[in-house]
This record gives sequence, C-alpha cells and structure tokens, in this order.
Amino acid sequence: MASKDLINKLNLQPHPEGGYYRETYRSEQTLTVAEEKSRNVSTAIYYMLEDSDRSRFHRIQSDELWFFHQGEPLEIIFLKDGEAHTIILGNDIAQGQLPQAKIEAHLWFGSRIKSGSGYSLVSCTVAPGFDFSDFEMADKVLLQQQYPHLKEVIEQFT
Repeated sequence: MASKDLINKLNLQPHPEGGYYRETYRSEQTLTVAEEKSRNVSTAIYYMLEDSDRSRFHRIQSDELWFFHQGEPLEIIFLKDGEAHTIILGNDIAQGQLPQAKIEAHLWFGSRIKSGSGYSLVSCTVAPGFDFSDFEMADKVLLQQQYPHLKEVIEQFT
C-alpha cells in the first residue's frame, strides 16, 4: 500500500513535529502528576514519516514507547548524558533493529527514515498520557549552546 493510501485509510493528520499522526487511544482513567496536573493514564497514536520527513527534536514529560509496524526502518536520535544516541526501529532483529523502543521522559529526540525514502509506520504510547501542554519543540540556538559538539545532528533535527 502506498503511503498516501495509508494516510487516508488511517485518517492521519499533519503533526507539529513533522510527519502524520492520529490518536487511537486515550484511557478513561486519570491520575494526578506533578503540579497537581491531571493526566490520562495512557495514550497511543499511529505515527508515520515519508521520504525525507523528519520528526524534529522535541521532548515530553512522560516516557514514550515506540512500536514498528511496517515500511522502512526508522532511526530515532535522542540526546542523553551530553551525547547523541541512535535506535533503529524495524523488524530485522539480526541487524540490530528493534521492534519496540523506549524514549525516556525529558530527553530531546527526533526521528527519520533511515534510508531517506519510502515510509515508516509506527505507534507510540505515552504513560502518563500525552498532553500537548507537556510538548516542547527544541530551539536550535539554545540546543547548540548546550551541546556545541552536537551542532551537526542538532542542525538536522531542528
């Protein structure tokens, strides 16, 4: 199936960080988190990138699990302990790809199709549940000041 067909069939919409998404689950149960904020216990989305699309560096206030469905392997880049780290989400486990990966809360991260062409369809779950008020896009200048040795990767994902 072509990526445009998947976008239509799954009713995906443009995402502010890049790519396409649709929320598929938001738990009815809630919990109270820091600063007395109420959050759903868990949320889930479909997420898709096409060709040279990128998920620009952003961070959220909860852990996020990523699950690979189909298409090309997805490269997830995250900044932790002052360094850039890479996870390849895909189904070729023998080649080091992972069908599932965790991005810790508060880390800057982004993603792209490893080969730069085709599409990648994944799902993401967040617990406590995602809320756009917890979503922060990276500022290139500030991130490069914080991590001057990572200028090239920051340039690619901001």
